[in-house]
Amino acid sequence: MKRTFTIITILITLSLVGIIFFQVSWLRNMILLREEQIKEKIDKATEIVGTELKQYKGAYSPGINKQGSESLLTEDFSLEFIRPATIGKRFSTAELSDKIRKAFLQTGLEKMSYEFGLLSADPRNNYLIRIERQSENFGRELDDTVNNHSHGVKLVTPSGSAAENLASDEDFIVVGVNYKSFAFQSLRMNFLSAILFTIIIIAAFFLTVRTMLRQKKLGEIKNDFINNMTHEFKTPIATISLAVDAMKNEKVIHDREKITYFSTIIKEENQRMNRQVETILKASQLEKQEVDLNLKPVHVHEVIKNVADNFALQLEEKQGRAELLLNAERDLIEADEVHFSNLINNLIDNAIKYSKENTPVFVKITTQSDEKHLTIRVEDNGIGMNKETVKRVFERFYRAHTGNIHNVKGFGLGLSYVKTIVEAHHGSIKADSTLGKGSVFTIGLPLKKV
Repeated sequence: MKRTFTIITILITLSLVGIIFFQVSWLRNMILLREEQIKEKIDKATEIVGTELKQYKGAYSPGINKQGSESLLTEDFSLEFIRPATIGKRFSTAELSDKIRKAFLQTGLEKMSYEFGLLSADPRNNYLIRIERQSENFGRELDDTVNNHSHGVKLVTPSGSAAENLASDEDFIVVGVNYKSFAFQSLRMNFLSAILFTIIIIAAFFLTVRTMLRQKKLGEIKNDFINNMTHEFKTPIATISLAVDAMKNEKVIHDREKITYFSTIIKEENQRMNRQVETILKASQLEKQEVDLNLKPVHVHEVIKNVADNFALQLEEKQGRAELLLNAERDLIEADEVHFSNLINNLIDNAIKYSKENTPVFVKITTQSDEKHLTIRVEDNGIGMNKETVKRVFERFYRAHTGNIHNVKGFGLGLSYVKTIVEAHHGSIKADSTLGKGSVFTIGLPLKKV
């Protein structure tokens, strides 16, 4: 069973790691593909604007005099008879930006930021490059080739036109800003879906392994319970069987005193078995919340004193003692007296059961109170518990292994019963223990309102 569980866990883990690995690889490839698609769209948008602007190369533009009127003959006619048309002279920065925005809209990049520049190279001045038009951050974004993608279109005067060799050649450059971030943003829903399904897969894996672990623990608890139950019932059955065989003896059958003695043994063992059955049934009823509490005002100090007195002989037999430090100023609570007495009884009984060999038992019960709550602290000097046992000590049928599972009698229901009763009284309980030094159980209960 253990080997099968290990194999299943390894297979599920490998499957989960494989799914996550391929999903991460798929998302990475998707990002790279989307980045290439966006770069192609930036190139396409730039080409669209460039094609439109090329139509204006080689055409003449009228001069503009200082008075603002259009005329072919301007004041600087002496320098230039007719000025060859350049895109920078025909369109303003805002007009060029508007054309780019429309092209980006056409290619599905309406939410993408961009920068642009229009550069010219004058053939009459040894192709000196100068910027005719540019957006505010064009220079800075053009230099950032890691996060941005740029594409340029040459705007050349058509061959055979009147302005050939006269008009400056121009370069129109568009920079797509942060195209990688834009690609990631466009895949945001894909990423969220992938993360969501990955979380679901991990949660399913966790729940599966957790369920398997719980089933494994339940199997161990079931086996321990069956072993304990067999042991607990075997002793009285064997005793009853021996008593019945003795009563059949000819020497005993006519001896009324011996018949009475063996009959008493049979009755006591029968009652012992009935108590064990009742314990199991009571635990089942408590789990189903079928036990009705008969709540009434109860003085906790009186209950503790009475229960402690009942253990006087057992403590004396083990040369032990119980110390009661009942310091609570108020001890009145709403409780079921029978169940509350059983609660204290189980805690003291546990302290005696799990005491050290050759060491006098010492049980210390302390109470304290504030305005609303009563605190009961039951401390012993027993064998103590390790961290794993402390975590599970209130589980039904759980018993700490101490070498021999039957060295302490019982079904492992005592502390489970204690916790159920405490919670039924709207209280809380916690356990603290150090292996080899003893245990402390702290109970908090609400005081009766006055």
